[in-house]
Amino acid sequence: MSIEGHDPAARLPLGTCDTHIHFYDHRYQPAATSVLRPPDASVDDYQRVCGQLGISRCVVVQPTTYGLDNRCQVAAASAFGDDARLVVVIDDTVTEPELDEFDRQGGRGARFHMLPGGVVGWESLAGVAARIAERGWHIQLQLDGRTLPHHIDDLLALPCGLVIDHIGRFMPPVRPEHPAFGALLTLVERGAWVKLSAPYESDAAAAPDYPAASRLVQALVAARPDRMLWASNWPHPGQPAPPSPSELARLLRRWIPDPGLQQMILVDNPCELYGFDLRGFDSPAQEETGHDNSERA
Repeated sequence: MSIEGHDPAARLPLGTCDTHIHFYDHRYQPAATSVLRPPDASVDDYQRVCGQLGISRCVVVQPTTYGLDNRCQVAAASAFGDDARLVVVIDDTVTEPELDEFDRQGGRGARFHMLPGGVVGWESLAGVAARIAERGWHIQLQLDGRTLPHHIDDLLALPCGLVIDHIGRFMPPVRPEHPAFGALLTLVERGAWVKLSAPYESDAAAAPDYPAASRLVQALVAARPDRMLWASNWPHPGQPAPPSPSELARLLRRWIPDPGLQQMILVDNPCELYGFDLRGFDSPAQEETGHDNSERA
């Protein structure tokens, strides 16, 4: 993946993985259930963002636009070779040969979007989780974080890993002492991962600093930096004024000013979760921060 940049101030640590991006192409038919139909966003477009920020790896995530048809994301991920992983949308009718093929193409997770536009619901969660657990895949979940207390028992019972999108996507943001945020912290302490991304999905009017969402980020990083991930959410579907790469970098550094924690969250953690090779991108972040990457029960 190209990492030649333009603005040195916007460059992220060598080996940075962007763990949540989407591609759009008018040649693929949107699902009837979709509520977002963004303009085309290509591999070339994203490569320019990688060049500006110094992104080395990415995780391509199936958007709600295409429902169960993962072909657009599979095709885009293939352009990055082993520098990309894939999160697909499947239901419990998926066949073993289909899962084998997704795995070969870089599949590492099954996405559940429990908001308008999502095509697979809570009733399929346990069945899909059971199907993917033996492959080492995880469930990637997006929901209104305010509903987490209603679902926490089911989520704690999952037989596979769990990744929560977009700082929990509390709509609107809650305070760190809120019971729903406490439910998120419980999941994290039990091994779940959280993507520090897309604060505008919780409170778009708070741009560019997103103070309420930023408080939650700071609380999550303070609690378990070894379970945090970072993502751009490029191309920011549905946002009328999406952040620029330099704005993304500025916000990230406000959230995570410590270089050792940046290394852990942007490089080391995604290597652990998605199976990337550190390939010389590792650094003594563990010794600098006093944290390790071992999973706690």
